[in-house]
Amino acid sequence: MSARVRPILDGDAAITLFTGNYGSGKTEVSVNVATALARAGISPITIADLDLVNPYFRCREAREPMEQLGIRVLAPSGDFHNADLPILMPEVRGAIEHSEGPTILDVGGDNVGSTVLAGLAAVLKARPHRMAFVLNRSRPFTETVEGAMRIMDEIETASRMKITHIAGNTHMMEETDRGIIVRGADFCNKIARKRGIKVLFVTMAESLLDTVPEPGTLVRLKGIPAPVLPLKRIMLPVWLGGPAPGSMATHSRDGFARITES
Repeated sequence: MSARVRPILDGDAAITLFTGNYGSGKTEVSVNVATALARAGISPITIADLDLVNPYFRCREAREPMEQLGIRVLAPSGDFHNADLPILMPEVRGAIEHSEGPTILDVGGDNVGSTVLAGLAAVLKARPHRMAFVLNRSRPFTETVEGAMRIMDEIETASRMKITHIAGNTHMMEETDRGIIVRGADFCNKIARKRGIKVLFVTMAESLLDTVPEPGTLVRLKGIPAPVLPLKRIMLPVWLGGPAPGSMATHSRDGFARITES
């Protein structure tokens, strides 16, 4: 059915940034990558919450279960956990300058959310890094090549950074099937060719896989023209059983098996 093709993050780039438009699934992808690496035994791993504009679906909402896996989570805590304030922790700059092991930055949506990177651009450019644009063809403004290219241009201008990869995350929630994944992968490849960059991976729900590969790896599946990252639904919305922003009660209750189970 599948074969291991390479680790999720290979090469010399210790720092990986995930950016994209609102609703593309940047946080879902960021948390999945971090937890998959942790489950594979890779350490240390750092994930930084740089979403300073959207109070929903921030990686800080999964702080406790990620820390249980040994992941260092850089995000406001205590009274500032759910603050809708532009708080950029000084530890983030330190993690970039002195990164040990994979360091993942979950960046806010669109050019507004990506503006935070402008103040870190010089530090980031001094370190090996990759900046992946999370692309969900099913979302407004990125359902066409022209729309996706425009959003990418705006993010690059605001962040003063260059997008180096595409991470495909096309889905239709519970209605997602293999055909949607294939069409999304084709779309990612088309845009990647136009920009002269690479597709890092495309995501696919573990429930659609016949066999889940070992943690920390990508797989090749027949008919899907890109490496596949098996994805677990972690950042559930409130109406599907997820916690309200800032509330860890739901996480504590169910032990967040979606992350920690093998």
